[in-house]
Amino acid sequence: MREIVFDTETTGLNPAAGDRMVEIGCIEIFNRVETGRHFHAYFNPERDMPPEAEAVHGLSTIFLSDKPRFLEKVEELLEFIEDSPLVAHNASFDFGFLNFELGRCGKPAVCITRMRDTLALARTRHPGAKHSLDALCMRFGIDRSHRVKHGALLDAQLLAQVYVELTGGRQIGLGLVADAGSITVQDSSRPVTVREPRPPRPHAAAEEELARHRAFISRLANPLWARIPGVL
Repeated sequence: MREIVFDTETTGLNPAAGDRMVEIGCIEIFNRVETGRHFHAYFNPERDMPPEAEAVHGLSTIFLSDKPRFLEKVEELLEFIEDSPLVAHNASFDFGFLNFELGRCGKPAVCITRMRDTLALARTRHPGAKHSLDALCMRFGIDRSHRVKHGALLDAQLLAQVYVELTGGRQIGLGLVADAGSITVQDSSRPVTVREPRPPRPHAAAEEELARHRAFISRLANPLWARIPGVL
């Protein structure tokens, strides 16, 4: 299964009140394995950045002033995510901004059925615990030391590792494979291969081997099993 783990940074909390998306980071995973492909972009929100939002992600009005508008990158983004399920932390927030920006461009909204919310998943798996991205990284031993401020691509990379742990860990794919063949992820430098199971090897001893074994044990003096009634 191909999935996209993504995160966004914004000017605030409510797109209906005029807040805009200013950054998106997407990580491609295939059968819970990162492929190395990603999509990352900053956007000019065409408005000022509130100080409280800048304090969270460090993206200033000046920094974003020469960045493309969402409209200019939307086709590239849609080409990357395709129709894959989209994984996010507190996913309704990120979906809300993504679909708002798509609507402004006249594009169809991403169907809510494609949403995978790691916050809801974490609450189910670990009720009563802390469920922030930092807390989950700490729980699973994921290094977040380079996360000084929020950043869409960095947070998506961390979330991809958290998602793997929440859905069974790195050994999720150790089951038997029914279909043989090889699948190469598009434009990936690391092909993901599904290998054909090996046929069972013959394990019964040949008559010649059995005869040699009988000849060998016949030379043993007073073996232990000969002292136990009913063994031979």
